[in-house]
Amino acid sequence: MSKLLEINDLSVSFGRGIEEVQAVRGISFNIDRGETIALVGESGSGKSVSALSVMQLLPYPLAHHPKGSIKFNGEELIGTTDKRMRQLRGDDIAMIFQEPLSSLNPLHSIEKQISEALLLHKNITPHQVRARVIELLGLVGLNSAIERLGALPHEFSGGQQQRVMIAMALANHPELLIADEPTTALDVTVQAQVLKLMHDIQKRFSMSMLFITHDLGVVRRIADRVCVMSDGLIVEQGLTEKVFERPAHDYTKQLLAAEPKGEPAPAPAYAPSVIKGEKIKVWFPIKRGVLRRVVGHVKAVNGISVDVKRGQTLGVVGESGSGKSTLGRALIRLERSEGRITFDGHDIQGLQFKKLRPLRREMQIVFQDPYGSLSPRLSVGQIVEEGLLVHGLGGTFEERRTLIGEALQEVDLEPEMQYRYPHEFSGGQRQRIAIARALVLKPKFIVLDEPTSALDMSVQAQIVELLRDLQQKHDLAYMFISHDLKVVRAVSHEIIVMKEGQVIEAGPTAKVIDNPKEPYTQALMAAAFKIEADESGVVRI
Repeated sequence: MSKLLEINDLSVSFGRGIEEVQAVRGISFNIDRGETIALVGESGSGKSVSALSVMQLLPYPLAHHPKGSIKFNGEELIGTTDKRMRQLRGDDIAMIFQEPLSSLNPLHSIEKQISEALLLHKNITPHQVRARVIELLGLVGLNSAIERLGALPHEFSGGQQQRVMIAMALANHPELLIADEPTTALDVTVQAQVLKLMHDIQKRFSMSMLFITHDLGVVRRIADRVCVMSDGLIVEQGLTEKVFERPAHDYTKQLLAAEPKGEPAPAPAYAPSVIKGEKIKVWFPIKRGVLRRVVGHVKAVNGISVDVKRGQTLGVVGESGSGKSTLGRALIRLERSEGRITFDGHDIQGLQFKKLRPLRREMQIVFQDPYGSLSPRLSVGQIVEEGLLVHGLGGTFEERRTLIGEALQEVDLEPEMQYRYPHEFSGGQRQRIAIARALVLKPKFIVLDEPTSALDMSVQAQIVELLRDLQQKHDLAYMFISHDLKVVRAVSHEIIVMKEGQVIEAGPTAKVIDNPKEPYTQALMAAAFKIEADESGVVRI
C-alpha cells in the first residue's frame, strides 16, 4: 500500500528560549491508504498536539516546529499557505474534535454546520445539501434529529453533539480522518454503532484514519497498528495484536494494566437520606409555527423517584438523550421540575433563590464538558476559589490559596498549577480541575456528570479511587452519571437504568450488571462487557 501520511522526526514546541515547552519530541510514523493507526497515551502525552500539527491548527507562532516533516500525498504541509490548507481541511483531511460543545458554533443550527463543508467544497444544490445532511444524520444514529434540523447544539445531549461532529467530518468522504477521542461522550451501544460505521465507511472508500484515544478497548477493535506516546515521545509502535499481547515497553505494560477495578466500600447500614426525589418530571415544550405554539413535549424526565443516602453512590446509566443529566440537574435545582425534592430533611423544591443559596455549598455538580464549564478568563486558582468566596470560606487570601492547593493535590495536580489557565491543560487535566472545584467546598452531595469520560484509563482508576476514599472519609453521597459501565460498577452501590426519561430497571449494582432482567439493560451490558447479544438485545452467554 502507498503511504498517505508521512510524519518524520516531528517536534512541536510552545514558546521560545527559557520558556520553551517541548510538547512533541521527534516522532515518526506513517499511515497507508485504507489503514487505521491508533495514537494512545495519557493526557498531556502529545497525542492531540500531533494531530493538530497535521491539520496545521496549532496557535502559530506561539507553537512552532523546531524540526520535522509532515507529508500528505507527498505534499509537505509544514510551511504551506493558509489558502492551500483551507482547501485540504474538511475535504481531503477532516477532524473530529474531542469536545463537541466547544467545537460547535452555539449560534448556528446543526443543519447549517453540517452543510458548511458541503457548500465550501462541493458544487451542489441546496436540495442536495439537505438530502446529504439527512443521510449523514441517519448514518451516525441521529434519526430523531432529522425533525430538529433547526435546533442549536445546546439542545442536544453530549453524545448527540459528538455524533453531529462525526457527521460533519464524514460529509465529503475525506481521504484521511483524524478522530480525537470521537467516542468519549458516547454510551456503549452508540459507541459500538459509531465504530462500526467508521470502519464500514473506511473500507468502502479506502479512507485512512488517525485514531486518538485513551480507551484501549476501542483500539483493539478498530486499529491496524498502534503508536504509544509518553511525554512527547513514541515509546512503542507496531501491529495492534502484537503490542497488546507482547508489549515491550514498561509504559505500554502500565497502560494495559490500568483500568478502574474493585468496588466501593459497603454503604453504611440505615444511613439517613441526603437527597430524595419523588415523581420528578422535566418536560421541554416543542414549539412550531410562526406563533411558536406548543405542539408537544420532550419528556426528558418523566416521573422518576430516587433516594441517595449518606455514604452511598447511585449510578445512573442509559444511552445519550435518556435524561440522565437532566435528572441530576433537576435534583439540585439547576433545572426547573415538578415533583418533591428533599435535601437533608428540607423540602427544597419550592425554595426561592435566596433561601436555596446557603444549601448550594452542600450540593455540587461536576459537568460533563470541562472546557465549557471552566472560564477561559480565570486562572485555575480563581476558578476553584470562586465557591470559597461566594460562601465566605477560607479566611485570608493565603488560607484560600492553601485550600486550593490541597484540592488540586487531591485530584493529582500540582498546587503551583493554580496560577495557570484552562487552555494550558489537556482535556483530562481540565476535568480534574472541575472535580477540584466541587471538592474544595466539602459538600454532602455531588452530582458527577460523566466525570471520567475525558480521562485516560490510568487517571480514571485514580479518580475512582479518589472518589471512593473521599466518600469514606466524609460520608459523601454521589449521583454518578456515566455511559462507562466499568467505571459505574467500580464506584456505585445502586444503579438505575434510564430510557426515554423513565427508569426501566433499578437495584444493587452487582445484581443489575450481572443479572439484568430487561432486554434494554441486557443490550447495554452486552455492549459494555462484550457479551454476545442477538438482534433483540437478549444476551446469549
